[in-house]
Amino acid sequence: MTSTEIIILNYEEVRRRSIKLWTGIPEEFYNWQPDPHAMTMIEMVRHVLEGEHAYHEIIERRGSIGDDYKSPWENRPYTTIADEIAFAQPYRQRYLEMVRSFSEQDLSQIEIVRAALGQRRKLGDFLLRVAYHESVHCGNIITYLRTLDVDRPKIWD
Repeated sequence: MTSTEIIILNYEEVRRRSIKLWTGIPEEFYNWQPDPHAMTMIEMVRHVLEGEHAYHEIIERRGSIGDDYKSPWENRPYTTIADEIAFAQPYRQRYLEMVRSFSEQDLSQIEIVRAALGQRRKLGDFLLRVAYHESVHCGNIITYLRTLDVDRPKIWD
């Protein structure tokens, strides 16, 4: 396997487990949050999906997302988790196509510079951090469900 194939495999596995978890959230808890400063469950799902699109833009621009960035999710009402996943799917496909296009050399030589955050990362490193972001929020949702004493989908298959 190439490095990009391994990265894609990791993305697909993380997303498979995320979807398993997300679709297991009872609808009556979509808007639950542990405190007023935390995201609700449906907001967190959108945050992950929208975040992947933002990361795509950051990668294409090699760092700064720019002042002209407009999220496709802007002003979009929250409905269901299934709707959130379906809406994000075309953006996800374009993101994965971009990742597949990178060569081994690209992964080690392209730099993503986010000066405002003081970050400078090689592309391969940055791509792995995208999957980590999703995984962290998967853990947040598991904790939310545990706090509510709601059955949690078995994502560790």
